[in-house]
Amino acid sequence: MGRVLRTYLPGNRIYACSNCRAHLTNYDDIVSKSFQGRTGRAYLFNSVVNVSLGPTEERILNTGLHKVSDLYCNCCDFYLGWRYEEAFEQSQKYKENKVVLEKARMTREEWSM
Repeated sequence: MGRVLRTYLPGNRIYACSNCRAHLTNYDDIVSKSFQGRTGRAYLFNSVVNVSLGPTEERILNTGLHKVSDLYCNCCDFYLGWRYEEAFEQSQKYKENKVVLEKARMTREEWSM
Protein backbone atom coordinates (compact mmCIF):
# COMPACT_ATOMS: atom_id res chain seq x y z
CA MET A 1 0.00 0.00 0.00
CA GLY A 2 1.19 3.53 -0.77
CA ARG A 3 1.60 6.47 1.47
CA VAL A 4 -1.61 8.03 2.87
CA LEU A 5 -2.20 11.65 1.88
CA ARG A 6 -3.30 13.54 4.99
CA THR A 7 -5.27 16.78 4.70
CA TYR A 8 -4.69 19.48 7.31
CA LEU A 9 -7.49 21.96 7.95
CA PRO A 10 -6.91 25.67 8.61
CA GLY A 11 -8.44 27.36 11.61
CA ASN A 12 -8.42 27.06 15.37
CA ARG A 13 -11.40 24.79 16.16
CA ILE A 14 -10.59 21.46 14.56
CA TYR A 15 -11.97 18.01 15.39
CA ALA A 16 -9.47 15.16 14.90
CA CYS A 17 -9.39 11.36 15.14
CA SER A 18 -8.91 10.42 18.80
CA ASN A 19 -6.64 7.53 17.80
CA CYS A 20 -4.09 9.22 15.47
CA ARG A 21 -5.07 12.93 15.59
CA ALA A 22 -5.69 13.25 11.84
CA HIS A 23 -7.87 16.29 11.13
CA LEU A 24 -11.51 15.43 10.37
CA THR A 25 -13.60 18.61 10.30
CA ASN A 26 -14.02 21.96 12.00
CA TYR A 27 -16.53 23.42 14.42
CA ASP A 28 -18.19 25.60 11.76
CA ASP A 29 -19.37 22.48 9.87
CA ILE A 30 -21.61 21.24 12.72
CA VAL A 31 -25.26 20.89 11.70
CA SER A 32 -26.51 19.33 14.96
CA LYS A 33 -25.15 18.10 18.30
CA SER A 34 -28.24 16.03 19.16
CA PHE A 35 -27.37 12.66 17.64
CA GLN A 36 -26.76 9.31 19.31
CA GLY A 37 -23.99 6.93 18.22
CA ARG A 38 -22.84 3.48 19.34
CA THR A 39 -20.65 5.00 22.07
CA GLY A 40 -22.90 7.86 23.18
CA ARG A 41 -23.32 11.41 21.89
CA ALA A 42 -22.57 12.20 18.27
CA TYR A 43 -22.56 15.28 16.01
CA LEU A 44 -23.89 15.75 12.47
CA PHE A 45 -21.45 17.53 10.13
CA ASN A 46 -21.68 18.92 6.61
CA SER A 47 -18.26 17.65 5.50
CA VAL A 48 -15.19 15.72 6.66
CA VAL A 49 -11.66 14.95 5.39
CA ASN A 50 -9.22 12.08 5.92
CA VAL A 51 -11.94 9.41 5.98
CA SER A 52 -12.87 6.34 3.97
CA LEU A 53 -16.29 4.75 3.58
CA GLY A 54 -17.37 1.19 4.18
CA PRO A 55 -20.05 -0.52 2.07
CA THR A 56 -23.50 1.06 1.88
CA GLU A 57 -26.23 -0.79 3.77
CA GLU A 58 -29.78 -0.22 4.90
CA ARG A 59 -29.95 0.31 8.65
CA ILE A 60 -32.81 1.05 11.03
CA LEU A 61 -31.75 4.00 13.20
CA ASN A 62 -33.67 6.02 15.82
CA THR A 63 -35.35 8.09 13.10
CA GLY A 64 -36.26 5.24 10.75
CA LEU A 65 -34.74 3.37 7.82
CA HIS A 66 -31.69 4.91 6.12
CA LYS A 67 -28.97 3.85 3.68
CA VAL A 68 -25.67 4.53 5.45
CA SER A 69 -21.96 3.84 5.06
CA ASP A 70 -19.66 3.42 8.06
CA LEU A 71 -16.83 5.96 8.26
CA TYR A 72 -13.22 5.13 9.09
CA CYS A 73 -10.10 7.24 9.57
CA ASN A 74 -7.96 7.17 6.41
CA CYS A 75 -4.77 7.16 8.46
CA CYS A 76 -5.43 4.47 11.10
CA ASP A 77 -8.71 2.71 10.06
CA PHE A 78 -10.37 3.69 13.37
CA TYR A 79 -14.22 3.59 13.28
CA LEU A 80 -15.55 7.18 13.53
CA GLY A 81 -19.26 7.12 12.67
CA TRP A 82 -21.35 6.94 9.50
CA ARG A 83 -22.49 8.88 6.45
CA TYR A 84 -26.14 9.14 5.42
CA GLU A 85 -26.38 8.12 1.78
CA GLU A 86 -30.18 8.11 1.51
CA ALA A 87 -33.13 8.82 3.77
CA PHE A 88 -36.45 7.18 2.96
CA GLU A 89 -38.68 9.55 4.95
CA GLN A 90 -39.19 13.08 3.63
CA SER A 91 -38.58 14.65 7.05
CA GLN A 92 -35.10 13.04 7.18
CA LYS A 93 -33.88 14.10 3.71
CA TYR A 94 -31.75 16.92 5.20
CA LYS A 95 -29.33 14.24 6.49
CA GLU A 96 -28.43 12.92 3.03
CA ASN A 97 -24.69 13.20 2.25
CA LYS A 98 -23.96 14.42 5.76
CA VAL A 99 -21.74 12.69 8.31
CA VAL A 100 -22.24 11.67 11.94
CA LEU A 101 -19.04 11.53 14.03
CA GLU A 102 -19.18 9.99 17.48
CA LYS A 103 -17.94 12.37 20.15
CA ALA A 104 -15.95 9.63 21.91
CA ARG A 105 -14.05 8.91 18.67
CA MET A 106 -12.78 12.43 18.07
CA THR A 107 -10.73 14.97 19.94
CA ARG A 108 -10.39 18.74 19.74
CA GLU A 109 -7.22 20.15 18.17
CA GLU A 110 -5.96 23.74 18.24
CA TRP A 111 -8.87 25.17 20.23
CA SER A 112 -7.33 28.53 21.07
CA MET A 113 -9.81 31.35 21.46
